[in-house]
Amino acid sequence: MIKLTVGVEGMACGMCEAHVNEAVRNTFSVKKVTSSHTKKQTVIITESDIDEKKLKDVIAESGYEVVSIIREPYEKRGLFSAFRR
Repeated sequence: MIKLTVGVEGMACGMCEAHVNEAVRNTFSVKKVTSSHTKKQTVIITESDIDEKKLKDVIAESGYEVVSIIREPYEKRGLFSAFRR
């Protein structure tokens, strides 16, 4: 799985977060998407890779600007994850 941390400028409230989340969910197959206007970021968890240009375009169409994208592997952490090693 892949975790994308997307820096997003222009979000000012919870409704802005909802607009970004909805745009991402409607365009891409994602496991989870959460946004924070205070942190100015959106975190996306997905099984398949997402095209960065298309992601920027989708968020821009919602009225917000992508300023950065950080891609990293994601491993689900649960109660027993410490015992898996």
